[in-house]
Amino acid sequence: MVKDKAEDRTLQYQQTLMYGRYTQELGVYAKEEAARLRDGGARDGGALRRNTSVRSRAADLLEYEKDPCAKCQSCASRCQKFLISRVGEDWIFLILLGLLMALVSWVMDYAIAFCQEAQKWMYGGLDSNLLLQYIAWVTYPVVLITFSAGFTQILAPQAVGSGIPEMKTILRGVVLKEYLTFKTFVAKVIGLTCALGSGMPLGKEGPFVHVASLCAALLSKFMAALFGGIYMEEPFEGSKNELRNTEMLSAACAVGVGCCFAAPIGGVLFSIEVTSTFFAVRNYWRGFFAATFSAFIFRVLAVWNQEEETITALFKTRFRLDFPFDLQELPAFAILGIACGFGGALFVYLNRLIVECMRKQKTINKFLLRNPSLPVRRLVYPALVTLLVSTLTFPPGFGQFMAGQLTQHESLVALFDNRTWCRQGVAEEFDYISHHHAWKHPQVNVFITLILFIIMKFWMSAVATTMPVPCGAFMPVFLIGAGFGRLVGEIMAVMFPDGIHADGSVYPIVPGGYAVVGAAALSGAVTHTVSTAVIVFELTGQISHILPVMIAVILANAVAQSLQPSLYDSIIRIKKLPYLPELGMGHHEKYNIRVEDIMVRDVRFITLSSSYRDLQEMLLTGQLKTLALVESRESMILLGSIERLQLQSLLSLQLGRQRRLEYLRQLAQDNGTSDHLPSLTTDSTPSSPCAHTHIHSNASTNTSTRQVVRFLISTEESSSFSPVVSNVQLPLKSALKTVSAISDTETPNSSQTLSCADQDKELLEVRKKQGCNFRVGVGVLYECDTRRGCVWSLRVHA
Repeated sequence: MVKDKAEDRTLQYQQTLMYGRYTQELGVYAKEEAARLRDGGARDGGALRRNTSVRSRAADLLEYEKDPCAKCQSCASRCQKFLISRVGEDWIFLILLGLLMALVSWVMDYAIAFCQEAQKWMYGGLDSNLLLQYIAWVTYPVVLITFSAGFTQILAPQAVGSGIPEMKTILRGVVLKEYLTFKTFVAKVIGLTCALGSGMPLGKEGPFVHVASLCAALLSKFMAALFGGIYMEEPFEGSKNELRNTEMLSAACAVGVGCCFAAPIGGVLFSIEVTSTFFAVRNYWRGFFAATFSAFIFRVLAVWNQEEETITALFKTRFRLDFPFDLQELPAFAILGIACGFGGALFVYLNRLIVECMRKQKTINKFLLRNPSLPVRRLVYPALVTLLVSTLTFPPGFGQFMAGQLTQHESLVALFDNRTWCRQGVAEEFDYISHHHAWKHPQVNVFITLILFIIMKFWMSAVATTMPVPCGAFMPVFLIGAGFGRLVGEIMAVMFPDGIHADGSVYPIVPGGYAVVGAAALSGAVTHTVSTAVIVFELTGQISHILPVMIAVILANAVAQSLQPSLYDSIIRIKKLPYLPELGMGHHEKYNIRVEDIMVRDVRFITLSSSYRDLQEMLLTGQLKTLALVESRESMILLGSIERLQLQSLLSLQLGRQRRLEYLRQLAQDNGTSDHLPSLTTDSTPSSPCAHTHIHSNASTNTSTRQVVRFLISTEESSSFSPVVSNVQLPLKSALKTVSAISDTETPNSSQTLSCADQDKELLEVRKKQGCNFRVGVGVLYECDTRRGCVWSLRVHA
């Protein structure tokens, strides 16, 4: 029947002059259209009845006349409907999201810059005392990091970390508790501001993806309260428009990257690469529109605050455009990309190794992180890491050999400079007005400074990103890649001091171009993305090195993907988030694995005709939590499944001790109310497997003949619901011996006895034997406390 319906809906091809067309039979189309109109009319009629049943027009008019604000409300409602009909809910949502994220990003950057300037002011004001300078330089970031960790832990622990791994799982349908709430937003913004203001090697891009998603989730609730429509809950209770939420979260991820670096195009591509394995094309325009609007507002605010003269790139470069690089430099760029691939894999491995080592150290882990009685101890680890990093970057100390006094923004501006820092291995005279003098030391040359900078920043960033504070790793990795590229560029400048000759013209080496290539390659290798090339172009404002950047990024990705997962997939594994990563390079043969290759063939199942013995054997021998239910052993048609606990509960309900006792009560009632009992001694076995009944009759001409009904009941319970009848009868003690009317054929080793009155008598005799209590009421009401292996005998006087 389903096949016939599918054939009826099949479109028929009709040949025309050019392309042809597909049509559907008129009868089928008419039926579907009529059903659609009928359903739509029913819904419209129901809605109309619901609306008119609430209040009549006269009541509405009366309320309108009484309410002084009714005219304003009516005008606002009409303006709202007009705005939605002309502009659309999506456009309003995306505009508000971009505006809100631009404001948050600009305010955070302003606060971060203020905190970093405050640290330098404290350090510079104590230049007369080296010890006080050290205390000020170290204490300031320790306080900020400790406050960030404590504030986040108290308010919303979900705000810790980057946020991209969690958003990657949320966009796949996983629900994370309290991850997109207002208190998480507050903890993320304040904690991230303090963490970045401390000057630690931490990033902003990953957390801003989470911040943008939080804004989108909160803005959706606001839009639902203001406009309703697609943001309201669906008719069925307790559910929301999940498809709409997913679309808006995808756009929010693009906005988070776009407003962070003022890179809308790279932000959209980067968000798609790191958060989605499947991306709906219909969301493309949403991401571009919101990211572009947010990046525009972000740079306009910088101009309004007189930070920039006009809208420019964040790290503007001035490379020559006529001949930025020579063809003979491409092998150097390729080697740089391969080296960045190995470096990116090493960074991911080192970051994961630090976390695993901390988890394996049970004593340290228990003392620092998992002591609920002293939650303050959780702040010891970030404080110690910050103290170590701050001590090593102290400018009069070891920091003078690695440009420790520069912030990340100042370091990138210096590394992207198109001037050569050295010639013949000797450093040139730097302009001390700028930040270039930090790379010059009278005792070491630029190469030593760059090597120390790369090595120290590498492990410092890997350790710092493990702190329980809101932080990312993109910007530190980007800075390390720029330093490594600058080192290669300076080496090339020394090897070719007069530049590479081409067509009789001399073009000197531009080390800043190598820094740009290295930054894109290393960040791409760590995140397994290619869109970092586009982000670099938007950050620098130039695409003169587009070919070297693309070559280096692709080679770095090829090397890194064959060695380690991306940083975000590694964090997903560490946090045990429910996410299935893609198969990496070198595992393509696993695509040919079928389900039958990994499935369990000896599957335990039950059928519709399974007996109690089959179920008992299944429960005793198997440990499966879920059992398959099939029609029969021959057809093996799967009907469903049942959990082990449910099956045990059903068996207990049907064959358990309570059910067996109820059966015996009913059987005793039937025998006790009968007018004539059997004159012969018979053994009757009831259908229930839990009891055996022995009926003895003593024939006598005397009217006081006493008939005896004896029940042998096993009260032993088994976890597998096996109703075992005890064959061992307990000896009879003198305390429970009954009157002499009992048959002489009974042996001293007969079962325990209880004599009860007839139905006409009110008094019932209750006996206790060996701790087993039972009550007998009219109708032979029976109840026994559990005792393993005891057997009762009930005698009914007639």
